Amino acid sequence: MKLLTRLPLFFGLCLGLSACQEKSPDTSLPPYQNPALPINERVDDLVGRMTLAQKVSQMTNASPAIDSLGIPAYNWWSEGLHGMARAGKATVFPQAIGMAATWDDDLIFDVATVISDETRAKHHDFVRKGKRFLYQGLTLWSPNINIFRDPRWGRGQETYGEDPFLTGSLAIPFIKGLQGDDPTYLKTVATIKHFAVHNGPEPERHEFDAKVSLKDLRETYLPQFRMAVQEGHAYSAMCAYNRINGEPCCGSKSLLTGTLKGELGFDGFIVSDCWAITDIWKFHQVVGSEAEAAAMAVKAGTDLSCGEEFLSLVEAVEKGYITEAEIDVSVKRLFKARFKLGMFDPVETVKYAQIPYNIVDQPANQALALKTAQETMVLLKNDNNTLPLRKDLKKVAVIGPNSDQWLMLLGNYNGVPSKAVTPLEGIRNKLGAGTEVVFAQGSEYAEGLPMFYTVPAHAISGPIRASYFNNSKLQGDVVYEEEIDQLDVNWNDAAPREDLDDDNFGVRWEGQITAQKTGYHQLGVITTCNTQLYFEGKEVARTVYHFGDEYGDPRLRKSEPILLETGKTYSFKVDAGENYADAMVQLVWAEPKPDLMKDALAAASGADAVIMCMGLTPRMEGEEMDIKVDGFNGGDRTKLGLPAAQLDLIKAIHALGKPVVLVLLNGSALSIPWENDHIPAILEAWYPGQAGGTAIADVLFGDYNPSGKLPVTFYKSVADLPAFTDYHMTTQTYRFFKGEALYPFGHGLSYTTFGFAELSLQAESKPGEAVPVKVTVTNTGPMDGDEVVQLYVANKNRPADAPIKNLAAFQRIHLKAGESKTVELTIRKEAFQTFDANFNLVNVPGEFAISVGNSSAKDDLREGLVVSP
Repeated sequence: MKLLTRLPLFFGLCLGLSACQEKSPDTSLPPYQNPALPINERVDDLVGRMTLAQKVSQMTNASPAIDSLGIPAYNWWSEGLHGMARAGKATVFPQAIGMAATWDDDLIFDVATVISDETRAKHHDFVRKGKRFLYQGLTLWSPNINIFRDPRWGRGQETYGEDPFLTGSLAIPFIKGLQGDDPTYLKTVATIKHFAVHNGPEPERHEFDAKVSLKDLRETYLPQFRMAVQEGHAYSAMCAYNRINGEPCCGSKSLLTGTLKGELGFDGFIVSDCWAITDIWKFHQVVGSEAEAAAMAVKAGTDLSCGEEFLSLVEAVEKGYITEAEIDVSVKRLFKARFKLGMFDPVETVKYAQIPYNIVDQPANQALALKTAQETMVLLKNDNNTLPLRKDLKKVAVIGPNSDQWLMLLGNYNGVPSKAVTPLEGIRNKLGAGTEVVFAQGSEYAEGLPMFYTVPAHAISGPIRASYFNNSKLQGDVVYEEEIDQLDVNWNDAAPREDLDDDNFGVRWEGQITAQKTGYHQLGVITTCNTQLYFEGKEVARTVYHFGDEYGDPRLRKSEPILLETGKTYSFKVDAGENYADAMVQLVWAEPKPDLMKDALAAASGADAVIMCMGLTPRMEGEEMDIKVDGFNGGDRTKLGLPAAQLDLIKAIHALGKPVVLVLLNGSALSIPWENDHIPAILEAWYPGQAGGTAIADVLFGDYNPSGKLPVTFYKSVADLPAFTDYHMTTQTYRFFKGEALYPFGHGLSYTTFGFAELSLQAESKPGEAVPVKVTVTNTGPMDGDEVVQLYVANKNRPADAPIKNLAAFQRIHLKAGESKTVELTIRKEAFQTFDANFNLVNVPGEFAISVGNSSAKDDLREGLVVSP
């Protein structure tokens, strides 16, 4: 292992954890090299030996090696939102918003444990190969616990929804699963982000100033961060791009030092969002230079820059903007984290370093991905018991642009699974040979956003010649050549051949395409490599991954429309250079599809049931994107309904009079009033991860009883919302919205029914005390199933600016048909607290309504509670 070769022989002589811990301090060694000494003493000694330039070099995410001190290179930037991301093969769980729909904190812990297992295994495998690049480290920039206050925000899919308590309750087990339970070492580092008040608009995030009241800040935007710090003990936090009330988040001493560290008690390190330090001077324009911005950020409490801005700290010291002693504070925080991860100790003494590589995407992890996907499914509507469908149907039509798209399943910030099951595949796998399953795309995602499919072998004229190089630049001699029929390759973490470096090889594919139709086509590549696509000798598409880009994310790059003629043959060339992580390339195209609607109607007309897989895609909603199509702008949304092309298709299929089931795949709430009025069964599936298609089929055909609950409000119309840039919590989310939601927060149906009875709680409580509650829940229906018991607290004498109600406790339970169970909940003291005029946390006496049910809009049981003055 390269790390050990750079350190003194002492480390090779320490054969066990107990032996290392029992050794007396070896005075012949520098203190920082002695594992028997306390971490703080070792850190102080190491940093004390460094020059200013060396210290500053360690404050960027790509920290170089300092060989003279035995410090290996380390890149702090890794992602683990719903699986180890952008580092090749990994188990891909449902997107975070889907995991939130499980309301299952035990499951979230299990998911995070798998993520940290795979991260550790892959990290040490990378290090053994001498690789210390982006997305190969142990500091995971997850979870995203911003409040999803407005469904138009494209990155809302990365969050746990709109409620601070639910978000914090799920963040705690996620953080614990990532960081482990060893008293000496962190398994990985969890990074809570983005601190604070960051939730759109995406196109303006580098210059946007979020105007927010201090009351909303503390009662809506910060409670989940408090829980993540004080109960989850997150060891890292990321500051946001935006300003809050005029102060750039990464340069705000009041926010980072005063609130995060002082008020919340955070004692880890703070990293900037990527190039957010540049924003301080270039876009927010609160200072005039990079050096001033860097100094301002470090003084405020930011320890690490994602980017290179902190390299200007040498200049900042020379100009008197900051002192070296102030820089030392941040550098010590960073090295303390690396020591706590075991990076300077013998590998055999760090238990997490023993996790074997074969744990990555192992069968148990795949099974957990399926279980998680099943629990994310939210049954929004099921009139007349339309679902579950019978398995002995003669013909089932699967229609819609999300029916057979594997990339859509993965959301964003994702790894690449060894196998992803689309809804169409899942349905076909579920049904036997006696059922005919027909597929029709039906529509594009939206006008101007066509679907791309792998160029089929029958459209390839002759074999494709593949030439392999021993470097990613495709320089020098060809190592070997072969011929293939179709360009659709995925080597995962490996290379095409053992004699090639799996992170430094290149491939050139050359062949010919014969057009099957006359009309405008778009050609493209879905790839994780640096890839160029040439058509008729001209470059038409390029994917270039560079520092800070989304290395490892499968990405579509496409040409402008090109007119092709039926039967005519055209040449193409694809050059791909693999840098590291995963290696996959697909040659794809979007052919002219004039008969999409006609084909869908034909498929549906003879079917016994129609399953329509509609919704959105991470190509439409996401982080700072350049897309502008029907209802979408820069990754955010301008309307809440499905694109017109999809709604037109749904209406046309519905008009046939066939039984129709609508499956929605998306990362944010949809406004679907027409669909709700006309379609008998609607299932929300989110971006469900690698096992999504299997989970959808399990629910549709009754092998899994759906139990997910909405973590966000589904509004009837965008007209129900204030301006997207309005951060005041006056009408947004179930806590403040006075209208009638299409589907309320906490909503989710089942194939069985549940009854609530015998609500038991004390009539009075003292200030600052938690309140125990008991309720009996009975499965009154014919099928075993899960229910989420939800408890809400409402202040009967609430001020006008206070929430209508707050989620205060919940528990997911499993009940067999006819079974009853007494559920014990605890209302935390925070449910009866607020902030006074000086923003000190104070108890609120008075009368409160305690309601228990299975959504925020349904009070099955209701009792009063008096909190004495």
